[in-house]
Amino acid sequence: MLKFVSPPLPHFIACGEDTYSAGRSHVDRSGIGVFDLLFVTRGCLYLAEESLPVVIPAGGFGLLRPDRAHRTTEPCEAETHFYWIHFQTFGGWSETDDEGDRKAILSRAEGDYPVVHPFSFYLPQTGNLLAPESAHAHLRGMLALQAEMSALSYWRQQLLFQELLLQVQEDSKLPAGGSYLAIAEEAAAFLRRSYRETFTYKKMSEELHFHANYISLCMKRVYGCTPLDYLTRYRVEQAKRLLIDTNDAVGRVAENVGFGSFPHFVRCFGRLAGTTPKAFRMRFRQL
Repeated sequence: MLKFVSPPLPHFIACGEDTYSAGRSHVDRSGIGVFDLLFVTRGCLYLAEESLPVVIPAGGFGLLRPDRAHRTTEPCEAETHFYWIHFQTFGGWSETDDEGDRKAILSRAEGDYPVVHPFSFYLPQTGNLLAPESAHAHLRGMLALQAEMSALSYWRQQLLFQELLLQVQEDSKLPAGGSYLAIAEEAAAFLRRSYRETFTYKKMSEELHFHANYISLCMKRVYGCTPLDYLTRYRVEQAKRLLIDTNDAVGRVAENVGFGSFPHFVRCFGRLAGTTPKAFRMRFRQL
């Protein structure tokens, strides 16, 4: 499984399709410098990435790394049709497994507004699609746009590509060993939804149906912080937005983002933003 950290999102480079007759093999390559994402519509491709078998049947997909050798292990047994996509990313990416390190990058409330929220997503190197025809329709659309060679067609291709990656991720369930990742992300989503409300570990535990200590362990493993630390940083980020975009008093801003104590808000804001809320606001109000 490959982990991609965004932003930036991976970007589409080119796509195509091919049909191999029985007995034909995919070309062997090494270090091509781009990710190769293959979708088979009929037949089967028998490949390997270094020592990792990559068998892609009809309705399935395979994702090959840009920095490894790819080779054919067996020729096609029957006529095989497939689409291919080459893409790359300027963001971080790595290979992970069930017990591997999936620590995500935590967005910190440091620096000026706006805050960019990094996130990670995961793509298995092989799998079967729940709705292959939907993916194939996206691929046909990308191929049609490729012939237009215009700025607008490139933009539309990127949108179709992102939708395709989302489908691949959603159709591919995380392995059981990665359940802590799902729990951490669910906890983070709960904290973002309810950041204006009074936080208690008991309430979070009841909402997520896991013991608070286990949720904290999952968040530390994925985000490197406790749920309360995550919530505090998110509240400060929201406070930055209100300080810039509204004329609300600083005390009202603190209340609106969930801080029950004004002195506590000022201390947290100063620790994470390196300045006071008032000074932060004036930085953007000076003529």
